Amino acid sequence: QLQASGGGLVQAGGSLRLSCATSGHTSRNYTMGWFRQAPGKEREFVAAVSWSGVSTYYASAVKGRFTISRDNAENTVYLLMHSLKSEDTAVYYCAATGIIMVFTTSADEYDYWGQGTLVTVSS
Repeated sequence: QLQASGGGLVQAGGSLRLSCATSGHTSRNYTMGWFRQAPGKEREFVAAVSWSGVSTYYASAVKGRFTISRDNAENTVYLLMHSLKSEDTAVYYCAATGIIMVFTTSADEYDYWGQGTLVTVSS
């Protein structure tokens, strides 16, 4: 089970940290990712972190502004977002995939999903 939290309203240029609480069996053996879906748009990949936490991968739109990390001891995945823009406004979802040898950006290849948390960036 995945439970995302930390969303809210923030001004453009501000920061926000999202958290995703995971059950133990889903976090330690899975690559974890964050996706987002803006109104009227398809769900898109944001970032992923390997099961060990050593390797990360980002969408070009967020690279350099967002940081994904995980704490397996606490069964939690984080997404730290800086320099937020109005176009970052979306519902953010955490997800887990059993594909651990390579990073996948396809939502279809993620097995477990959280319920989503809304991030609204005001300009």
